[in-house]
Formats: sequence, C-alpha cells, structure tokens
Amino acid sequence: MDPAVTQLQQWIDNHQDEMVKALQDQLRIPSKEADPAPGAPFGPECRRALDHALSLAEKAGFRTKNLDGYAGHAEFGEGPEMVMALCHLDVVPEGDGWKYDPYGATIDDGYIYARGAGDDKGPSFAAYFAACALKETGVPIKRRVRIVFGCNEESGFRCVKHYFEHEEAPTYGFAPDAGFPLIYAEKGIANLTLTMKQPIAEGLKLVSGEAGSRPNIVPQYASATLTGADKDLDKAMEVLGECWDKNITYSRAGDQITIKAQGKPAHGAAPFCGDSAVNRLFRVLTDLPLAGGSDWIDPIYATGDTGGVGLGIHGRDEVAGELTSNWGLLSIHDGVIEALYNIRYPVEWTGDMLLEKNAKMREKHGWELKEFSDSKPLFVPLDREPVKTILSVCKDEGIEKLEPGTMGGGTYARAVPNTVAIGAGFPGDGPGHEANERIAIASYIRLSKIYAHILYRLASL
Repeated sequence: MDPAVTQLQQWIDNHQDEMVKALQDQLRIPSKEADPAPGAPFGPECRRALDHALSLAEKAGFRTKNLDGYAGHAEFGEGPEMVMALCHLDVVPEGDGWKYDPYGATIDDGYIYARGAGDDKGPSFAAYFAACALKETGVPIKRRVRIVFGCNEESGFRCVKHYFEHEEAPTYGFAPDAGFPLIYAEKGIANLTLTMKQPIAEGLKLVSGEAGSRPNIVPQYASATLTGADKDLDKAMEVLGECWDKNITYSRAGDQITIKAQGKPAHGAAPFCGDSAVNRLFRVLTDLPLAGGSDWIDPIYATGDTGGVGLGIHGRDEVAGELTSNWGLLSIHDGVIEALYNIRYPVEWTGDMLLEKNAKMREKHGWELKEFSDSKPLFVPLDREPVKTILSVCKDEGIEKLEPGTMGGGTYARAVPNTVAIGAGFPGDGPGHEANERIAIASYIRLSKIYAHILYRLASL
C-alpha cells in the first residue's frame, strides 16, 4: 500500500468518534423535500441539513459555498483542475414499520438506524471525512478536492442543475451512491403521467382514490371510494366478503364503499422487490361491478406490471437488462383517473422511443398523456478514467466483487461529465427507501478509507 494511503486511513481510524457524532447529528435532521421558503428551495429541513454540513466544513478549514440553498460545497487545495465527490443530503419519506425513531440515529449492535443512513448521508459524510483526511495529513496531490452536497437528488436533480449553472464540472468525479466497485451504466429514468375519464354507464363509480408518496417508491398504501345504486353496492359488498387478500380492508357507510390496500415499499428502481398497494387495490376493483365493465378496468390494472407490459413499453438491452416500471402515484377525482409511472428504461433507448411505444396503448385504451419527464441514461466505457483508477483502488482495498455493474437507480453521475457512481454499502447495510434503513459503523469507516484512497489517486493523476 502507498505510504500516503496508509497515512490517510490512519487519520480516519483516529477520528472515528468525531465521524460518528457528525453523522448522527446530520441523520437527526428530517431533510425531506417540503414547500419552499426563503433561501430554502426544497424546504427548511433540507436547508438545515446543508447548513450543518457546510458549517462542519468551514470550521475544519475548508473553503465553503452555499448556492442559494440548492446545493453547496467544501473545497481545499489549489490548481486549475479539480476532483469531486457528488453527495446528497435529502431523503425520501420515512414510511412506517420502523423499530426505532427514523430520525433518532439510534446505535444498536454496531449499526446506526435512520432514514438516510445508507442513502445517502452515511456515504456523503464518509466522503467528506475522506477529504478531511487528505486536507489534514497534507499528502501531496495535484488537483483541488471538492465535496458537493445537494438537496434534491431524490425528487428531481434541480439542485445539481442549479449548481452546475454556476460552478465548474470536475476533471474527474464520483457519486458515493451505488454499488461496488462502480456503476458504469444507469438506465434512463422517465416519469410518465397518464389520465383517463371513467366511462359513462350504469354501475359502481369511483368517487375518489389515492396511492403513493413519491414516484420512485412502491406504494405502501392505496384507497378508493365507490358509490352507486343499492343493488350495485350490495353486490360489491358480497364480492368483497369473498376477497382472499388479507391486505385489503373495506367498509360501507350510506351510499359509499371505501376500500383500502396495504403493501410493502421498495425503491422504484426495483419495484419487484416491493408489494404494490395500488396493484392490490386494482386487482380487487377488477372483480367489482364497475360502470363500464372489465373492458376498461382490466387494462388499467395491467399497467401495474413491473415489466411495463401493460403500458406497452416492455423491453431490454444487453447492457443494463430489462425495463422496469413502478406505478408510483394514483389520484382519482371528478371522474378522472390519474396515474404516474416511474420507469427505468434500457441505456440504448431514448425517451422518445419510450413514448412512441406507449402511444399505441394510450390510443387503444383511451388514456391521455398529461406529462412526461426524462433523465437520459448514463453509459461510460470501461477503458476511460475515472473508471480505470476506481477499479484499481477497489482491487487494492480488497473489494470482493470486482465486476463493474449497471443499475436502474439514478445518481448525480448522470448529470455530470467524467463522473460515475461507486459503492456505498456492504452486506448488512440498507435497505435504502425502506423501513429500518441502517449503516454499520464499521462500514462507514471503511467507506471513508476507500473514498480517501480514490480521491488521493484521482487527484494525483
């Protein structure tokens, strides 16, 4: 091992208590996106998380900058070129099912439990303290080192868009927000919002309904309220009484029936790892005597297929594999069904290709396109920097899995040139976007050592 790397990692070992306290303080800030406030475009708690990180860095002697509450950075060193770690401090909603306070940063059996522990506050602070090690030990490097803290990664990337409208791109960079050793391809990410009017016919009608908290989370809860003639309500109650699904509950009050479904949340990039409450809800609705019959409700239920078959968009490529689709949000009001699908599509596709495939389904079943947003895929050849250096470091650090990977999740890497996403977790850590998210203190320290090694090598090329 290079003596400089040994020196860096020894500094990290000597500052473990400080590192744990700083991370716990950050994890206790519930930095979910909220309504904007002055100087806080993503809400006061996201701003508080950013202020906390920049305050630590300023006290440690870094040059810091806050870009209007969207993002900020901590930097040291000199020279025209710069290496960067792109981190984020915002988190998804906590959801239910926690055994500890999701913002308590409780330590149990060597793990810190909190929303954001693994995605991405733990890795972000590991990168920050890696930079601290470089700065404090004074090992020789050729480039400036900058740690960027964003506040809107989970819901739109507006933070990095604003940041790079005002700041330079790195010579080389990494986002500590993926798997080891690195991710060289990220699927395209699209949010597809469709609407449909309920048919004008006799029978039960959907009065209202809702599901989901974010597009990129598998819905944990879903509900719908129906109304109709007594004979239709009686028939519906009879059908519901025979429902085998224990995650479905229902009740009748006057001329309305309310149905509720419960599922299990998961990251929208892997919807097959969750249990969609909206899919459970619509499976039940297909059995009821709804106005218009099965010709319109069955195709709606089919759109919940995680492979995109019901949307007419299923497919794959040889780089990143199968397309996935998460029916993330549902709203029913004034006779209109609105559905948002969070889609991760192959790296060899484009957003226009996706829309073209979906157009046939919309025309056939009466859907209207309300909104479409698209984040293009990332694909970095394996023979380019910074990939070669990161792979070399991971081998030196004994990372067990040495094959570069692909993923459906999206990181800041897709928004910045010469940047890839790298490892941020070890067995036992996680699961991101789910209850009881956690990171082992040992993992946190090991991550910081690996990031210090990577920053040192990239800054020395």
